[in-house]
Amino acid sequence: MTIYAAPIRDMQFVLHDVLKISAQDLPGYDELDPEFTGAILDAAGKLATEVLAPLNAVGDREGCRLENGVVRTPTGFHAAFEQMRDGGWTALDCDPEYGGQGMPYVVGIAAGEMFSASNMAFTMYQGLTHGAYSAIHAHGSDAQKAMYLPRMVTCEWTGTMNLTEPHSGTDLGILRTKAEPQDDGSYLITGQKIFISAGDHDMSENVIHLVLAKAPGGGEGTKGISLFIVPKFLVNEDGSLGARNAVSVGNLEEKMGIHGNATCVMNYDGAKGWLLGDLHKGMRAMFTMMNEARIGVGLQGYAVAEHAYQNAVAYARERLQGRAVTGDANPKGPADPLIVHPDIRRNLMDQKSFLEGARALAFWGANLIDRTHLAEDKDADGLISLMTPVIKGFLTDKGFESAVQAQQVFGGHGYIEEQGMSQFVRDARITMIYEGANGVQALDLVGRKLAAEGGKPIMAFFEMVKAGIREHEGDQVLKTGFCEPLKAASKDLQAAAMFFMEQGMKNPNAALAGSYDFMHLFGQVALGLMWLRMAAAARKALAQGTEDAAFYETKLITGRYYMARQLPATAAHLARIRSGAEPVMALDAARF
Repeated sequence: MTIYAAPIRDMQFVLHDVLKISAQDLPGYDELDPEFTGAILDAAGKLATEVLAPLNAVGDREGCRLENGVVRTPTGFHAAFEQMRDGGWTALDCDPEYGGQGMPYVVGIAAGEMFSASNMAFTMYQGLTHGAYSAIHAHGSDAQKAMYLPRMVTCEWTGTMNLTEPHSGTDLGILRTKAEPQDDGSYLITGQKIFISAGDHDMSENVIHLVLAKAPGGGEGTKGISLFIVPKFLVNEDGSLGARNAVSVGNLEEKMGIHGNATCVMNYDGAKGWLLGDLHKGMRAMFTMMNEARIGVGLQGYAVAEHAYQNAVAYARERLQGRAVTGDANPKGPADPLIVHPDIRRNLMDQKSFLEGARALAFWGANLIDRTHLAEDKDADGLISLMTPVIKGFLTDKGFESAVQAQQVFGGHGYIEEQGMSQFVRDARITMIYEGANGVQALDLVGRKLAAEGGKPIMAFFEMVKAGIREHEGDQVLKTGFCEPLKAASKDLQAAAMFFMEQGMKNPNAALAGSYDFMHLFGQVALGLMWLRMAAAARKALAQGTEDAAFYETKLITGRYYMARQLPATAAHLARIRSGAEPVMALDAARF
């Protein structure tokens, strides 16, 4: 069985040394002192380590099964779900008006990392519910909120999002699911949806599906799409459950990974549904879920890799193989541990420097979301909108890469199921695909987000980088190890953005051909900024005196590695972007 230890010390460092959350002028943040967040993270970490992590391999091995129209989850999932609910973890950052605990989103993200790292497939059940809760909370009527939200907050009822159809994935404008209006104000929903995560299961009394469908009079494309609430069981006026709705599971998808989560084909055969939000404005309501989900998927990408990394480190310390080229490190043994070898160190440092930077980026993103919602900060809203495709796309690409690197440390033992490393690779792979494939994230970043608000958010990011460099370049250690590499990388990012501005209108393919490289270039610079902030916090702690000097010294060493070995990749991305569309588009389609 694999091991997992919640990285609470590093989380506390990001929350308090870097983000300084308890000093921020946001409602509820003044309560988030280290003792308070420490208690929450300790409890969440205990649940993740002792309850969820042992079920990770069980879920992978058993998967879900469809029996007489009901999906059965793996052994132990139901009891664990009850523990999750009873502990209030599903309600952590939900509205107190509906039974939530009302904590800031950044606290939910921190707990969510541990849950996803320990058992991603399991955690998706409440994760999808949180997204559906958010959509109803933002767009539902008072009656809809009162009917659905209290039970979704507790996960007595869970939720889903139904977008994809067999012929319609990213291009939602061609979906075929129909909504026929009825005299009582409801609609009859008819159609088929596929790839529906947590579409059905035996852990909650009801499943509240949010379904995109076309109602009459909406016109063509996405402008004609509306969003509907379609419960598995109809809900009576008093909140009790009524008859079974005309929605059923047609099949369970056989998948590469996340076997413990039920990925369903959902059939709607005149199922009764109710409009959520405005008619023909379903995409706006659905994007409330999707934007939140994309941040959550970015978190999944690095969280799974964190679990894999911990096992790779343990194996590298224990596995004896070969001798260090500089002399025996284990002279009394038959060989030295793997971790003495430079290439193993490179592998592990690649993972470590990415994971710690990714955590800081995800937590900063959560802080921006809190600023958007708690303080109605429009600048924060613009910045997190810009950063969302970067957080989703870059962190999942690199998270999968890190999981593969962790597997590689094991050599042949990583390829067999006994060690559990293949599950991390298989589970991490989906994060690059769902909630908008990463190529689509890159297109969204370059095609929409760069020019949003006349380029105000991207200019704000550039200024943030410049300000960070100005603030810390007086410290010679930070200047040479962090500021100068970040300055060079930021110039690459600015040059790429300028290339798109110059080429985008006259040759759109030139911009789109470089979009994926741009997403990664942006991600590298964003992690570089996080590492500058973390290094500055570590330097400050060491200067003030600390009983935990080893932690802060390690942080500086890890950060210098990232700046020296990872950040220079921005130059290669820029070179590929500047090559334009010709190398990409030159080959005739028939000659592939």
